[in-house]
Amino acid sequence: MAEVKWIKIATDIFDDEKILLIESLPDAYAIITVWFKLLCLAGKKNNGGVFLMNDKIPYTDKMLATIFRMNESTVKLALNAFEQFKMIEIVEGIITIPNWNKHQTLDAYERKKERDRLYQEERRAKQRALIEKSSDKSSERTSDVAVSDIDKEDKEKDNNIYVPYKEIITYLNEKTGKKLRWDVKSNQKEIKARFNEGYTLDDFKTVIDKKYHEWGRKPTKEELQRGVKDMRIYLRPKTLFGSNFDVYLNQEQTEKMPAKPPVSRNLNNFDRREYDMDALEEQLLNSN
Repeated sequence: MAEVKWIKIATDIFDDEKILLIESLPDAYAIITVWFKLLCLAGKKNNGGVFLMNDKIPYTDKMLATIFRMNESTVKLALNAFEQFKMIEIVEGIITIPNWNKHQTLDAYERKKERDRLYQEERRAKQRALIEKSSDKSSERTSDVAVSDIDKEDKEKDNNIYVPYKEIITYLNEKTGKKLRWDVKSNQKEIKARFNEGYTLDDFKTVIDKKYHEWGRKPTKEELQRGVKDMRIYLRPKTLFGSNFDVYLNQEQTEKMPAKPPVSRNLNNFDRREYDMDALEEQLLNSN
């Protein structure tokens, strides 16, 4: 798998509890440096957070110390701390970073690269097909113009790639019972931005499913009195597909909304009344 040129780092990483605990250790800044170098190496290898040289040889403390240009004792101390805080796991002697793909979403990056590669292949095939139709110089000149037209169309496609707005908004409407329009630019804006980042139709459906199960239930009167907020208003493109899209996509599945108790239509469920038949008979006789 090809190496990537970047990794994602949370801006509040130095407020993380594990990093704060590491800062209290001896050689804290050296240990933190090892952590960042480890993250960069994981991104460079792009192997799902598994540290193997040439996909065969596990990295040792000494190997990492050489690559990081640091003392072996410092690297060993750092790895012990990372393992203690569950920042890494040693699986059959191999160093791994748990949930690497979950936090880095490199799979989306790879999908975008593959989609671009297939698109370029299709584009070149169209060009070759037009050129092969040329049988003389005149037709060759015509085909050159046609190829230029394809280039122009491709640039337009690159700027306006096909995005399944209708499928996404329709799926959201079916889940929520809303009537949002798919052809409104405000609804399309966030969807297109996420597609440009490499996310797929299935990713959008996953986010819709997860947030509907979390937010789709109307709070009871008691819950509203306790200050529980009605989150159904946030089941909209602006919120679901905005800057937190990746967080929603990778969050753990919450429990499904509790089912509403069925309304019984059985008349036998009503409490029976007890009547004094003698008293009723006497009352009827006296009424005459």
